[in-house]
Amino acid sequence: MTGHLQSRDITIIGAGIAGLTVALALAQRGAQVTVLERAGAFREVGAGLQISPNAGRVLEALGLGPALDAVSVRSDGVVLHDRAGRQVARMPLAAHRPGAAFRMIHRARLVEVLERAARAAGVTVTLDREVAELPELPLLIGADGLHSRVRRALNGPETPFFTGQTAWRALIPDDPGTPDPYARLFMGPGRHLVSYPLGRGLRNIVAVVERPDWTAEGWSHQDDPAHLRAAFAGFGGKVPGWLARVEQTGIWGLFRHRVAPCWQDGRRVILGDAAHPTLPFMAQGAVMAIEDAWTLAACLDAIPDQAGALARYQALRVPRVTRVIEAANGNARNYHLTGPARLLGHAGLRGLSRLAPGLLMGRFDWIYDHDPLAVRP
Repeated sequence: MTGHLQSRDITIIGAGIAGLTVALALAQRGAQVTVLERAGAFREVGAGLQISPNAGRVLEALGLGPALDAVSVRSDGVVLHDRAGRQVARMPLAAHRPGAAFRMIHRARLVEVLERAARAAGVTVTLDREVAELPELPLLIGADGLHSRVRRALNGPETPFFTGQTAWRALIPDDPGTPDPYARLFMGPGRHLVSYPLGRGLRNIVAVVERPDWTAEGWSHQDDPAHLRAAFAGFGGKVPGWLARVEQTGIWGLFRHRVAPCWQDGRRVILGDAAHPTLPFMAQGAVMAIEDAWTLAACLDAIPDQAGALARYQALRVPRVTRVIEAANGNARNYHLTGPARLLGHAGLRGLSRLAPGLLMGRFDWIYDHDPLAVRP
């Protein structure tokens, strides 16, 4: 820390994961931070998140490690299954990097931890505050998500591209008995389902299917659980039992957005989904927002010229988030292989898992082993 944030007034729009993380990071460096949130209360919204070590390093540096451990589940890694439930590959990611924490957590629990820490650090969080017009301020941070007003002010309107995929989210009671510390992915032609425990007796489900029609973007649209069960009726293993417990589900269409060309103009700046929405196929959406938050705060603290600090932040983050988004787009294809391509792909994964597990797991070392704390502003 070099002290250029001492007593500076900063306003943030949005009290989600991106907004609260950057608020905490700025306040711990001495800034006077106000967060404006349009919701009237912090609600039990969203579902599960996987927080890999690259973001975990940031949260731990912010002093949140013990609080997170109290409300999350440690993940051992990922197990891939075929449609029938047979194991295709096991990736014990945690064992591959001893001492690094992979966490599975309900989004609301993470927001609670961040909000409590931000207020304790002196952040003013104002709820029920809709920002209809962007105020003229010395520094305004847009952490206002997918439909960001700050992004639109910086880049103009944009029409996203529908991927041809629709996803359901659901929370169910977790399996009784021995806890399962893995995220489990079931792959079938044109569809896949992911499930993992969240602690406190809950299990998360995300199920994606290719379909020609589409649902409006966003994850708050409700659907009949019977539609989810029908879409995955041919799946085996634990999937039928999980789906039988679904009592309510949200549904949303998956859209691709480009990484914003302009992230800042010297006094306004964006991060997280406002800057680079990503498909949920690498479990890195919230993680990239947390990385952004640390890097933005570090640049503002280290570089006295605000415009230069914001430009440096964008220059550091664009290559990384672009590569992560491309990896997520690739998984969107790989999970839904059909015909001979699926048989060959699954056979290759089985072989790598058995004969060269380090090679299989090492494909994404560049994501999980990244340390935002070590990046020089």
